[in-house]
Amino acid sequence: MGSDELDSLIHIQRLEVFAHIGVPDQELATPQRLTFNLTLWPMRSSLDLQDEIGRAVNYASVCEEVKNFVGQRRDRLIETLADALAARLLEAFEIRRITIELRKYILPDVEFVSVTVTRERREG
Repeated sequence: MGSDELDSLIHIQRLEVFAHIGVPDQELATPQRLTFNLTLWPMRSSLDLQDEIGRAVNYASVCEEVKNFVGQRRDRLIETLADALAARLLEAFEIRRITIELRKYILPDVEFVSVTVTRERREG
């Protein structure tokens, strides 16, 4: 078995956040509904947690950080926001890899538009 087969993942599905984002000033003026799907690869395996929250990535804290971080920003592009959020979460938590799908509900004839980024912690 390779190490990837033993990975423990955390999924956070459809975290809803309201944010100022968009290209036209009119779009930026009013907070818009965004949803985030996050997959986190913690630094520690679930085998190493010993059933102690202090050893785990606290997903409630991750959700709070997403809301706080996104709420303070005013990006034009969802690509920019997703990339900045990935970097912030890698810095703030013991995560070695993260995938973020950010969904925006702005076009009248589609359910949503989305961007997905995957980033890894830099060694060193």
